[in-house]
Amino acid sequence: MPDISQSQAQAFNCEGGLVKNRSTFLMQPGEALVLENFEPDIEGGYRRINGHRKLINQLVPQTNNSGEKILMIAKFVDKYIAARGEKIWSTASAELRTVIEANTSMTGSGTIGVDNVAGFSSSGTLELAISETEIERFTYTGINPASDPPTLTGVTRQVDSTNARKHLSGIQVSENWTQIDSGRTNAGKYRIERFNFNGTEKIVLVDEVNAPVIIDSSMNLTDVNTAAVVGSKFVASFANRLFYAGKGTTPEELVFSVGFDEDNFSASASDPAGSIRVDDTITGIKVFRDSLFIFCENRIFKLTGNTSSDFSIQAVTRSIGCINGDTIQEFGGDLIFLGPDGLRTVAATARIGDTELGTISRNVQSIFDDNIKNSSLFESVVIADKTQYRIFFSKTGQSNSQTRGIICVLKENGFEFSEIRGIKPASTDTFVETGNTFVLHGDFEGYVHRQEIGNTFDGTAILGKYRSPDMSFGDTGVRKHMQRVILNYKPESAIDADLLVRYDNESVSSARPAAYPLDTADVAAVFGVSSFSTQQSAFQFIFGGPSQPLVRQAVEGSGFSIVLRVNDGGETAPYSLKGFQLEYQLGARR
Repeated sequence: MPDISQSQAQAFNCEGGLVKNRSTFLMQPGEALVLENFEPDIEGGYRRINGHRKLINQLVPQTNNSGEKILMIAKFVDKYIAARGEKIWSTASAELRTVIEANTSMTGSGTIGVDNVAGFSSSGTLELAISETEIERFTYTGINPASDPPTLTGVTRQVDSTNARKHLSGIQVSENWTQIDSGRTNAGKYRIERFNFNGTEKIVLVDEVNAPVIIDSSMNLTDVNTAAVVGSKFVASFANRLFYAGKGTTPEELVFSVGFDEDNFSASASDPAGSIRVDDTITGIKVFRDSLFIFCENRIFKLTGNTSSDFSIQAVTRSIGCINGDTIQEFGGDLIFLGPDGLRTVAATARIGDTELGTISRNVQSIFDDNIKNSSLFESVVIADKTQYRIFFSKTGQSNSQTRGIICVLKENGFEFSEIRGIKPASTDTFVETGNTFVLHGDFEGYVHRQEIGNTFDGTAILGKYRSPDMSFGDTGVRKHMQRVILNYKPESAIDADLLVRYDNESVSSARPAAYPLDTADVAAVFGVSSFSTQQSAFQFIFGGPSQPLVRQAVEGSGFSIVLRVNDGGETAPYSLKGFQLEYQLGARR
């Protein structure tokens, strides 16, 4: 029987991230045993992730069949460049800035206000999304970048018998794809590098099979037909020249161009071209600080120097390699990559010439062990304003909903992890523009998406899950009679989630109360505007500021250990779980 002692209270912050390598009884209360589609928040807590939506409403045209995936997506100057099948395409996209009503007539003199018209052709065809599967098509005959907002002019709507609908501000406006290259037979995965050696912005593309192609800011294309670099898999700009690697016939060779001349491979120039061989198959190259790191299957090297006459190569390690070059990213002042045993960093220390290798993913090692055997299609991105790295375990024949990945966040006390499920990129790109981070991915169906925007995965619900450790509060032998759970969270709008309380390692023989709904109206409303709870409310908000309310929820049941779960409804705006307080009375010892 319960004694008459006063209630006990245990409070904890949500911190530490997903932990899969320790006994649940040894975990800290704020860590998570399940953390899916929540991200460790740099402001504290676990935040339900944003979704993604189509950046370009139009499908990238196929070459031979609809099964062709997006082999590349890249932002370059004012254009978006994509590769699919044997061709390369470009287009422009912007966000709508003026609402278009369904009954607004546009028959050749209409205007559409957007955030930016840079990159758009002088005339063309536009698509605006009505839903994830329906669009309205428009034509336009001019652009006016000087208006406020910038406008597309001479607009006609309901083109090609599409239906007129109301279009809200913030949705994507995109023009049709324009072919800029073709004949790239059997092209594989593309890798890109942006550079500027002579005052002109350029981007170089390699596709594992064909000649590299260089595109300048005027969208002029130049093929690099030098035999030594045709078929290269990897490219990097270092020491004012381009380095190529990964050619199938010479997988251990690094070939570099003449200084300041990206398509010149003369050995007799004043700063000549040349090549360097290592004793392992190259799997990726990446510039970091003043070095070019050369990742191989079983080794890592770094190249230093400024000209071909003083290049020097050193072994970083001869026992650890990188198994997928598309996982190499600069992140948090380090290089992060996928090794045979999970995520690792190459950390340059303050001691000149000293390099330290470290494994960082031990907390989620079991997830890597389950997925790493087939890593050839893995993709990664860095979200700089969140100090966040994401790796996606994309695999052939696996649906979007089955595709998992890992979120890694650098916090003050180290790395925290969570799991992501529902995004399957075939190619990715990340860039920062006017202070905003853009995260792009091309999918396996032919569309290009922007991540970190919207509340769904392009119309599919984001199913977020959080599970705490089994909390015994220091004594697994004493029963705890639960009274209430107080949740502290930070909403960004209304939320739709359920709180579940379970007991005794979720034993089926223990109490299993029904879910407690955390569905709210706009709880972020300013004091004096929002509706406050009453004694009769299903759950109660405690005054403490509208930005991070406390929800006081009476609960039922008892057990020797307690588990908290939050299951997100999937289609509301993100919110952060900041912490919990559990109130209970002590019962009998078993």
